[in-house]
Amino acid sequence: MEAKNIKNANINCWHTNTDLGCDVKTLLRNDVRMKVGKEYLGILKLDSDAIIEDFLCRDPHYTFTETVPQTVAKRNPHVYDGEYITVTRRDDGSLRLNFKELKKGAGFKVERYALGVYNELCIALGGLVEEE
Repeated sequence: MEAKNIKNANINCWHTNTDLGCDVKTLLRNDVRMKVGKEYLGILKLDSDAIIEDFLCRDPHYTFTETVPQTVAKRNPHVYDGEYITVTRRDDGSLRLNFKELKKGAGFKVERYALGVYNELCIALGGLVEEE
């Protein structure tokens, strides 16, 4: 029965291992010690894998570092991203216009830049703002 479980685990790309007598050092953000049943998001690193020759077994040492949880929703998501401007929506639903860095190079003309900004504003705000 156990061989069947290991075979299924390998099929699902999970390899089960048990290290007996291992040392684990934890670096936690809020808890002083790990709590039973609580799941921690982090990185587990194998620091050393010494083999004790008297017993012919491994004596591994691990370090677990808890990581910062990722935010689920992105703050102020972009609703339009153009060549000259970006439009973001704030938490209260209002729109914010942001100008991108002005690229002054060979052939730069203020009129062409202003017209490009105007066209992008019309495109971006066309579907986002109700006209009265």
